[in-house]
Amino acid sequence: MKYSGIDLHSNNSVVTVTDDEDRVVAEKRLPNDLARIIGFLQPWQDELAGVVVESTYNWYWLVDGLQQAGFVVKLANTGAIKKYDGLKHSGDEADARQLAHLLRLGILPTGTILPPEHRAVRDLARKRMQLVRSRTSHIIAIENIAARQQAIRINSNQVKRMSADEVDQLGFPADVGLAIKSNLAVVTTLNQQIDLLEKRLQEKMVERPEYGLLISIPGIGRILASIILLETGPIDRFATVGNYASYARCVDSQHMSNGKKKGTGNTKNGNKYLSWAFVEAAYFAQRFCVEAKRFYERKKAKTNTAVATKALAHKLARACYHMLKEQKPFDAGRCFV
Repeated sequence: MKYSGIDLHSNNSVVTVTDDEDRVVAEKRLPNDLARIIGFLQPWQDELAGVVVESTYNWYWLVDGLQQAGFVVKLANTGAIKKYDGLKHSGDEADARQLAHLLRLGILPTGTILPPEHRAVRDLARKRMQLVRSRTSHIIAIENIAARQQAIRINSNQVKRMSADEVDQLGFPADVGLAIKSNLAVVTTLNQQIDLLEKRLQEKMVERPEYGLLISIPGIGRILASIILLETGPIDRFATVGNYASYARCVDSQHMSNGKKKGTGNTKNGNKYLSWAFVEAAYFAQRFCVEAKRFYERKKAKTNTAVATKALAHKLARACYHMLKEQKPFDAGRCFV
């Protein structure tokens, strides 16, 4: 058998092919041209156990292209791969060989390769989050200018509804007014684009039965349900509820020895979008669910607000896992038992 590893960069890739004894059969740095990479690998296609590609920011084109060409592709979870610290030499070739080596040993940490159509809708939800963050920064800028110039307190809802004429009526100096109008113009444009993306997401999600299950949870509306569903993907890829909660960054990370804490692990290992969604859901659940509020208050009395909110987010993540797994609506009694 042969094994291939690809160290993927922004404009080129190092492609290596090794045998059963980790000897390099072929190796070359190639430009990020799908035809050339496939052409390089084709002589060994029938012998290859798989081709390993790093999970970098730009892997879509390469993984999809290799799969369409008939290769068995593995997506390496780079966050879970640790190189030996004692190595004297390292480089792109060594990285590619290491991926092939881990594949040969059967210990390669892998990520899930979701279908392109699923990734497209998921990335649409991520784009919405990016635009919302940008809009928030411009809204805060307007609030700060108003407070600095005239000690006026304007909330975000007022800013979203504000017009250029209303800015003129506030009596700011001409240059200050122009600065506010600049921010306001961006906010108006972002509002339009966010509404457009939300409408498209709603069209994509509303027909899915899992979507109806998630919005039955107090604190999870149509936007959070869409994000949770898209970021989760097929629920069967998580063997246990603990795996799912860990992926959602809802569990702590610590290293123990002889009953004592010796350090912490990578608490950011997981899906940051899913983590954000469950924390947001926890904030809303406190307001709309009596059982959630009671659970939160008990936790806060023993710890603090941040820990209590994360504990509630953990509860909601576990509930979502079981709901998606069993195809059952939310049960507050079961969640907060």
